Amino acid sequence: MKKFLYAVGIFISELCFSQENASKIKASLFEGIAVAGYVDHGAFINFTGPSVSLAHRKLKFILGMLPSIRIKEDRSSGTKNSPITPNLGVGFTVIYRKAVLQIPLYYNTKTSTQDGNWKIGIGLGYSFK
Repeated sequence: MKKFLYAVGIFISELCFSQENASKIKASLFEGIAVAGYVDHGAFINFTGPSVSLAHRKLKFILGMLPSIRIKEDRSSGTKNSPITPNLGVGFTVIYRKAVLQIPLYYNTKTSTQDGNWKIGIGLGYSFK
């Protein structure tokens, strides 16, 4: 009985792996989406990060995080912040073939002159995939 169970186990395991695709390894220097745009009287450059996406024919919709570099001059009096800062935003991205349209949201923290609030922007980019 043990030999029969071993034989059935080996047979079932062979069936499970019989439809496995051959693995292909691809190396790429850069893969993703690059976007530049405008938000809150400044610019941003981002590369889409972790996200949830839905593809339909030649359109792809993405909702996700946007690790970015924001470029904005600090116009406050006194000590000034750097004009180039790293930032994490969230946003909605639409890709048609290689063209990208993005609507990002970035949070500006509370300062002595302004309350903290979300700012919406717009960006255009290119999909490298």
